[in-house]
Amino acid sequence: MNYYYIFIISAIIIEFIFARTTGYLNIKSLSPELPEEFKNSYDESKYNKSQRYTRTNEKFDVVTGTFDFIFILCIIVFGLFNVLDLFIRSFGFQSDMVNGLLFLGLFMIIQDIFSTPFSLYRHFVIEERFGFNKMSIKTFVTDKIKGICLMTLIGTPLMGILLYFFESFGDIAWLYAWAIVSGFILILQPLFTTFIAPLFNTFTPLEEGELKDSINSYSEKVQFPISRIDIMDGSKRSSHSNAYFSGIGKRKRIALFDTLMEKQSANEILAIVAHEVGHYKKKHIQKGIVLSILTSGFMFFLVSVFMENPELFAAFSMENLSVYGSLIFFQILFSPINIILSLFTNALSRKNEFEADKYSAKTTGDSLHLISGLKKLTIENLGNLTPHPLNVFLNYSHPPVLQRIRALSRYVS
Repeated sequence: MNYYYIFIISAIIIEFIFARTTGYLNIKSLSPELPEEFKNSYDESKYNKSQRYTRTNEKFDVVTGTFDFIFILCIIVFGLFNVLDLFIRSFGFQSDMVNGLLFLGLFMIIQDIFSTPFSLYRHFVIEERFGFNKMSIKTFVTDKIKGICLMTLIGTPLMGILLYFFESFGDIAWLYAWAIVSGFILILQPLFTTFIAPLFNTFTPLEEGELKDSINSYSEKVQFPISRIDIMDGSKRSSHSNAYFSGIGKRKRIALFDTLMEKQSANEILAIVAHEVGHYKKKHIQKGIVLSILTSGFMFFLVSVFMENPELFAAFSMENLSVYGSLIFFQILFSPINIILSLFTNALSRKNEFEADKYSAKTTGDSLHLISGLKKLTIENLGNLTPHPLNVFLNYSHPPVLQRIRALSRYVS
């Protein structure tokens, strides 16, 4: 009896049942009665549309989740990892690193082939039906090609180095792997700001005027230097609106979606910017980076414990032991633990959002503009006002908007 096999299959089934139960509860928690906080902001027809949007996405998640569930079960039960491994080995490469890169690359291609139809349906059917999709097929294909190129240019060397370390340095290989990944985590922010984001979007400097002056004045007031304030062409893909900070040190950049600029007042945008500044001032970004580094170290240590474990490979019907197989099988084995870790990180993230909201209210002198900004964002994005508490506990990195508004109401001057 292979206990790894029993544990993995049981965990996959339990996770699937739990996810579907949570989705069902989330739909049941939808209330036809508009919450008091939104009665002067949400008209009845748009509120009904937001509930249809939530139901549609939950039902589609049932389809995608069921497919993923069947897909991974078939791979494990029918030993398809071994079929792929034998196919790669038939090429005759003597290097396990080359075999590993081919194995991982081909597996990702297979996953992408199966997931792309669902992605197309979400963008061009669901998002289109509710008026969000602005993406053309050309943009979708171009994004896909750019993503593949980035994965090849960045992911292939990184994975090649990790495979080399685990093949060459024995019991201490996980320390080298941890060091490499930690370095990558540290450079990811400037890498995203300088190279990755401009590949997908156009960033235009914010024009001189009231908004730019108020953001610059605010950044000076709270001693938070900003190198650039840009408008991002988010409407190229979706009418959803947002804003984000990127970069570290002196290369901090504010990116405001053009859709946000169309729907929010200058004071509301400033309050949203102040919220993002709050994340930096409260050191949420730095703490998140440290937590990611510590988590990756913990994972790499566990990988080294299970590296080329015969029983684990037997659970996947593998004929040959390999480093690359160990990395994939450990991810599947680690999935239940990762879910538990995500409960902690999501709870921490929700706490951070409350702190950033409070910082915005305190430093701008009032919370009314952030409250009105959050209401507009929720209404325009057809956000769910009444998610089920279990769904929030398991999956939400941000508190439900009603909780945020009620907390912010304490800071109204």
